[in-house]
Amino acid sequence: MRLLRLVTFIGLTLLTVSTVHAQQPAKVYRIGVLSTTGPEQENFVWVDLRRLLHERGLVEGQNLAIEFRYAEGRYERLPELAADLVRLEPDLIMARGGPGATAAKRATATIPILFYNTTDPVGIGLVQSLARPGGNITGLSDDTDPDILGKQLQLLKDVAPTASKVAFLTRVPPSAVVPVISKYEAALETSATSVGLRLRQVHMQGPDDINKAFGGFRQDGTGALRVTYVPVTWSNRRQIIDLAIRQRLPAMYTHRTYAADGGLMSFGADEREVPRRLTVYVDKIRRGTKPADLPHRAADEVRPGDQHEDGRGDGPDDSAVSARAGRRGDPVADSLSLRGRGLG
Repeated sequence: MRLLRLVTFIGLTLLTVSTVHAQQPAKVYRIGVLSTTGPEQENFVWVDLRRLLHERGLVEGQNLAIEFRYAEGRYERLPELAADLVRLEPDLIMARGGPGATAAKRATATIPILFYNTTDPVGIGLVQSLARPGGNITGLSDDTDPDILGKQLQLLKDVAPTASKVAFLTRVPPSAVVPVISKYEAALETSATSVGLRLRQVHMQGPDDINKAFGGFRQDGTGALRVTYVPVTWSNRRQIIDLAIRQRLPAMYTHRTYAADGGLMSFGADEREVPRRLTVYVDKIRRGTKPADLPHRAADEVRPGDQHEDGRGDGPDDSAVSARAGRRGDPVADSLSLRGRGLG
């Protein structure tokens, strides 16, 4: 009888313990996202990133929670948004752009920070060095290779051989990144000179600045445009594309969505590589690796062409044309998407 009672007691104990363990929810990994842009632009990263994280066992709504804070191009809001995320005590903060990463770094010295779409992280003081970032931060930069700048301008010159001046449309740089932007613009100036173009820098904050800029292009002899991928040009890209077509100005865009929306052509680094690399970082940080021990990397893989499903590319439609260009001996550099509208 005593033996039966003992066996019964042990069985009930084991059942209780297993029931308690079964009822305990899985630990939720919490990510806070600080974006200099808005949901539409951020979605280009997060559609693939969610899928890739799912493949590694992190499923939103189960063991993954993501909180987004969007500055919508209003950089003055970033410190407030960063502080808001820190109050939520996430396991990781992911920050887009140099201003976003800087705001996150100033807001916390303990929560791991993973940045992306950031130019010259050493130059703006985010990391101590590329190999050993130091502190609680690491990530991906999107420094544009001078070869890519040169190729963009050469392609512009090819489609507009009579153009002598090109306007570079970009944002008004936040004060924290002015030195870096100045260095970048100097490299662009050199690239323009090498293909026989004079460069005009056009810094914009909103639609009124865009209209004003286009109003002066005819008067100052601007014959082509290079439109960089920043919040102000992204949010107002259809306005820019329509004005460029109306004024018959050939334009080079640095993100393929501009071409998909009707812009003449795009040529730039493959943004689809960003989610793949971010996934690796997130997985390592989640498993205990400190950001200081994760070397910074450049998201400079290049797109070999927008491949349609029929073997010609998966571009927006059949009017897209893909091209491949050599870079430092590599047979594939970036893609050129040309659309046949606006110049005919």
